[in-house]
Order: sequence, then structure tokens, then C-alpha cells
Amino acid sequence: MKLNRREAAALAAVALAGRAEAAVPEICGLSAVEMARRIRAKQLSAREVLAAHLGQIERVNPKVNAIVTLVVERGQAAARAADEATAKGGRLGPLHGLPIAHKDLQPTKGIRTTFGSRIYKDFVPTEDSLLVERVREAGAILLGKTNTPEFGAGSQTFNEVFGATRNPYGLTQTCGGSSGGAAVALACRMLPLADGSDMGGSLRNPASFCNVVGFRPSPGRVPSWPAPMSMSPLSVEGPMARSVEDVAFFLSALAGPDGRSQMALSEPGSRFAAPLGRSFKGVRVAWWKDLGGQPVDPRVRAIVDGQRKVFEALGCIVEEAEPDFAGADETFKTLREWSGALGRAELVRQHRGLFKDTILGEVERGLKLTGMEVGKAEMKRTELYHRMRQFLERYEFFVLPVSQVPPFPVEQPYVTEINGTKMGTYIDWMRSCYFISTVGCPALSVPAGFTPEGLPVGIQIVGRHRDDWGVLQMGNAFEGATGVGKRAPTFL
Repeated sequence: MKLNRREAAALAAVALAGRAEAAVPEICGLSAVEMARRIRAKQLSAREVLAAHLGQIERVNPKVNAIVTLVVERGQAAARAADEATAKGGRLGPLHGLPIAHKDLQPTKGIRTTFGSRIYKDFVPTEDSLLVERVREAGAILLGKTNTPEFGAGSQTFNEVFGATRNPYGLTQTCGGSSGGAAVALACRMLPLADGSDMGGSLRNPASFCNVVGFRPSPGRVPSWPAPMSMSPLSVEGPMARSVEDVAFFLSALAGPDGRSQMALSEPGSRFAAPLGRSFKGVRVAWWKDLGGQPVDPRVRAIVDGQRKVFEALGCIVEEAEPDFAGADETFKTLREWSGALGRAELVRQHRGLFKDTILGEVERGLKLTGMEVGKAEMKRTELYHRMRQFLERYEFFVLPVSQVPPFPVEQPYVTEINGTKMGTYIDWMRSCYFISTVGCPALSVPAGFTPEGLPVGIQIVGRHRDDWGVLQMGNAFEGATGVGKRAPTFL
């Protein structure tokens, strides 16, 4: 973590403030729901909670490099104000007093926002994004930013501004991405909640790699602004946490309509604060086969398939079946490259030498696309949506791996081969995620197990169109039956 002198001095002051070391792990290990309850009940103060997490950051973050910008004094002032509000009584936001750090793609007013790019290494926005605004209005305490790859491109978190973020379950391995800093901060108990974004798997892949929960909500569930392509359903923002209950709790503050987002769904976020319990007796679940012939590491296959019995024990009728994803790969890549060219072509023209090669390649391919090619990709995406819709008329859920491989060495930019099959691009190894992105369904990554090397693997639960609630309920039931997510990194 590269802090400026003032940030470092403030953090050192916190370290010497006489906090009780024995109490720090207890506070940081609480669920977000329980932490919020204790703050409201005046059993914990926001200042105690913040100090505990700052202490955890001081001890752990140098090993993993997950939180890359820290605003200690601002956080302390907000915590004091939160405690004053608690003392006065009255209405408190759902996230009142909880510390949070935003993914470094989210503009934060007055706080450095780099997008993982050297172009923006000193950029300080003059306004908050809609997501940041909602989190602040819900009462959370902003303490910094989490690491992300350059412009969030790729499922491996490294950049030329802050370096790489390491996997806490194996410090020589990657944490995935692009919400890698968020996932690691959660796994290391440095934050109770974190936000991320997901075009091709960036909320799900790092959650899988770091034994936490990541949820790609339905497009429009969490409204996005600013967003230059506000009607595109490919990229979404959403919650991450250490449990499904906490993810749903966080979603209750993030979701809901807003006039600045054309895609915003009208349903209020408050419904996601309800209890998640439900019976799954007789519910039909489709179990993946091979995703149309995609290679999957045998360690991942063994762990995911080993959890089939859990769904059966919950009362589900589990059948091997999967939708037809023909055309999904070309469709996703065409729309991704088109989006990348629209958003970055001018920056590439001005700062070509400051971009990594994989982004340059995508922008160049995007600039060569014709209107007819983009139009055909949109038509194919519509076909994929309807094939998935019809498939899920029989099945309520589709279960498959999150990622086709377990965490790989942090020095390796991306996976180039799976089971002897060469990967053509830097994202090909993420088809198990981005195929789902093309059909627009909500998808949840939940911890499922560990490889013989002790590296986490997640399972992906996909639901019907806009049935975010059902997916969270299923994930909660699965999580309760396995308890895999309770295993913390041993170095903590």
C-alpha cells in the first residue's frame, strides 16, 4: 500500500492509541449485520469499530496490498459524527457506523481515484459516484479505496500504480479480479463490506479465489452513474461480503431506483433486508456438464461436483443439464471490445504508452468493428437471453463453477492454458463467468471448498431473470449447509 506521508502518520497514530489488541480480532470478525446491530444498540461505537479495522489494516495490508488509498482523518471525523448521531437517537441509515473502502474505479469526491492507471495516479474527483453516494447516505464510514487492475480490465489484480494484490490463502498466488482488492480486504477482516463491479466475472472470480461471497445482481438492480453507456446490461455494480446474509444486507442499501440511471429497476432495496430462510424441497436445479466443451481444471471440477449432494440434501431435484451457450463467446468479446473502444480510444490516442498491451489490443479490435458486427452481436445476445429464459422455465437455478481454474501465481498476468487447451486471449479462462454475463441473469459466487494446496474455489449459483432474491436465498441455504466460508486465512 503506497500511502502519502500524512496518511502514514495518521495510521501510525492510530496504532499507538492504546487500543486493546485482544478486542481487535473479535470486532473485525463480526458479520456486518451483527456489527451494525451492536452499533445501534450502543454496545459498540463507530470509533471503536473504525480503530479496530485500522489496526487490522496496519498489521495485514502490507502483506497483501489490498487497500491502496487510506483516509484516516476523514474516517475518524465521520466515526465521531456517527457516534454523536447514535447518541441523539432518531433515524439511522442501515450501514450506520460500518467502515468501507470503495473499489478504485468508483469516483470519490476529494479522495484519489486512479482506476489503476498511471494516467489518473493523482486524480481527485469533484463528485461521488451514485454508489458511493448511496453508501455514504446509508451511514457507512469511508476509509479508503481497494486495488483493481488497470481500468478494471482482466481477472488478475495488478497495475503500474500500486502493484499486485496477493491472495491471503497463498501469498504467492493471485486474488483474481477485477474486484481483487475488495475480496482480499474482506477475507483479511480489514473490512466488513466491500463493493465491486462485474462485466465478465469481476465480482464473482475474486470472491471464488478468496473464499468470500460476490454477487453479480441483475442489470439495473444497483443503478450506476456516471455511466457513458447507461443502457448496456453487460457491466454491473454490486456487493461483496463474507456471508450471503451480509451481501443481501449491503444490497438493501445499494439497490433501488434513481433517475440518473435509465436501467434502474423500480423495486426498492429494502426488500433485501428480509430474512433469507426458505424451503427448497422439490426445487429443480440444473447441474452443469461441460459448458459446451470448455476446459476446467480437475481440482475445480472435483470441488464443485462434490457439492451436488448438498443441494440434494436441501431437497432439490438435481439434474445434469445446461443451456445452449453457442455464440456467447463471440458475442461477449464483440460487445466488450466495442465498449472498450468507445470508452478509451481517445485516452489511448493521447497516452498510448501508459496502457497495458491487453487493453490496447481490445481497443484496436473495437475500433475495427463495423456497425453490422455490433448489431449482430446484440441480436445474438437477445437469442442467448431467450434460450436461457426458456431453459430456466424448467429449472429454477443453474449451478456451475465460478472460475475454470483455481488461483494461479501472482506473477502470471493471466491463464494461457487449461488442461492442455490454449487460451486465445487474456479472458478466455473466464468463460464460465462471462457466458452468464451475456444472458443477464443474477449470479452468486459462494465458497465451496479448497484445493489440496489450500486454495479456495467457489461455486456459482445462477437464477432466473431478475430473481436476485431467490439466488440469495439459495446461496444462503448452501452456505449454511457447508460452512466453507468460515475458514479464514491461516496467516491472520
